[in-house]
This record gives sequence, structure tokens and C-alpha cells, in this order.
Amino acid sequence: MVLKQYSAYLLLERGLAENTLQSYLNDVAHLLRYLNENNLGLKDVTLDNLHNFIAELHDLGISPRSQARIISGIKSFFRFLKLENHIDHNPTLLLESPRIGRKLPDILSVEDIDEMISCIDLSTNEGQRNRAIIETLYGCGLRVSELVNLEINKLFLDEEYVVITGKGNKERIVPISPTAIHEINLYLEDRKHLDIKPGEENILFLNRRGRRLTRVMIFYIIKQLAELAGIRKEISPHTLRHSFATHLLEGGANLRAIQQMLGHESISTTEVYIHIDRTRLREEILTYHPRNNSK
Repeated sequence: MVLKQYSAYLLLERGLAENTLQSYLNDVAHLLRYLNENNLGLKDVTLDNLHNFIAELHDLGISPRSQARIISGIKSFFRFLKLENHIDHNPTLLLESPRIGRKLPDILSVEDIDEMISCIDLSTNEGQRNRAIIETLYGCGLRVSELVNLEINKLFLDEEYVVITGKGNKERIVPISPTAIHEINLYLEDRKHLDIKPGEENILFLNRRGRRLTRVMIFYIIKQLAELAGIRKEISPHTLRHSFATHLLEGGANLRAIQQMLGHESISTTEVYIHIDRTRLREEILTYHPRNNSK
């Protein structure tokens, strides 16, 4: 019963997307299994119990980054319990997350992306669609979930912008490049010949059976093109989003503008790109400055 109430709270009051909501519920499921195994009720939980729970996660080989995410989910759950008077005190107030280093995401160069696009076989039924997908992912900095759910009535191609529905169903306006517009218009001509399934008429990117693409399919497309282009980095659709933001910053774009285009709620999330830019600048200096070159 409590889990159902919590799920409704996350959905209705916090407006979380389905994937994020499920992650929160999975985090709580980890804890509830531990409490059940140790004959503990939610009202009985102490800070020591939680420390033991985290130690058990460590013993199971769960990484510090995953531990931190689980702890965040548990803190959210106990805040809800206290808010709804299911418990008298919140034992997570002094619970700290493990220290994790900041992992900078891999970035593709403009040349890498151009090479991936050049590897697309336009003689196939999906060729033009895949070109439009790459240009839209990179040109607009979209999350993969935003791409697969992109709706035709949210495209304002004559005005050169799209309306994106992001996390928490929040909408934002993102400029779209003339190159991406060109590729989308060509794909829309091909799309007319698909047998589109009911309910998918407004979804832009479809598979050959007329249904929206899955996240896994987008990952597969990106991975295959990277291999064909000879790119040896571990990349995913999110790599194109990281590349979009980094290239904007390198080109002089304002960090606040990048935050708005990415749909980041907090500027601190966007600030990772400052670290990427500084790291790359340092590498350039060490590589090319005459004082750093050996005789």
C-alpha cells in the first residue's frame, strides 16, 4: 500500500518520467528486501541499519556510483514517509553517499560525426531516417527518450525550432539546424510510404513496421555507425548529446543557454562541460606548447 502511494506521489506531485519513477521504486525495493530479511519495519529503521544496508551493497559488488543513486532514492522515500506521517523521524538525514570521482563523458569531434553520417547507406529503406536521426540527436542535443517520442506537431521547421518534452513532461524550445531540417524533410517523404500503426501517426521516427523506435534500437544504430567509421571510443546516443554541449561551449555559447537547450534543471549538471573544456584545453597546451615539446 505504501509503495503504491509513493508511486502516485512520484508521478503526480513530482512529475517524474516513467523511467525515473521506476528507478526510484527499484531503489526502495533493494531496501525493503534488506529490511524483510532482518525483520525490520519502516518505523524501526535507524541510521546504523542504513549503514549496514550500504555495507551489504558494497559487499555485493555494487559500484559507488550505483550506491549513491540508491541512497538518493532511499532518501526520497523516507522524506515521503515523514511527509505522510508514516514514520516519526527520518533516519536518512545524516546518511552520506560514497565519494565518487567525476567521470567526464567521451566526446566525438565534428569530423567523427561527419564520418558516421557518411557511413550511412542511403540505398537502404532506413538510410535517410538514420541520417535524420543523427543530425537531430547531435544538432539538438536530445536525450534518446526525447528523440524516440519526438512528435511531428512539435516540429516548427520553417521557424527552425522544435518543442521537446523532457524529464517531468517539461517542454523546452530548441533551435534546429538547417542541415537537420533538410534531412528530416527528406525522411518525411520516405515516411509517407510506411504502414503506420494506430497511435503512432504523430511520432516522427518509425521503424519499417510503422511503430516508434525503441531506445535499444537507437543505441544499436549509433554503435553500428561508430564501428563502420572506425571510432574506437565507447559511445552511445548520449555521446552525441555530450558532443553537442561541448562543441557549443567551445564555440563560445553561454552556459545558461546550453542549460536551457539541454533541459537541465540545475546549472551544476551543465557545469560538467566546463570541466571537459578545461581538460581538453590542458591536453592541447601540453601537446602543442613549445615549452612542453621535447627536443
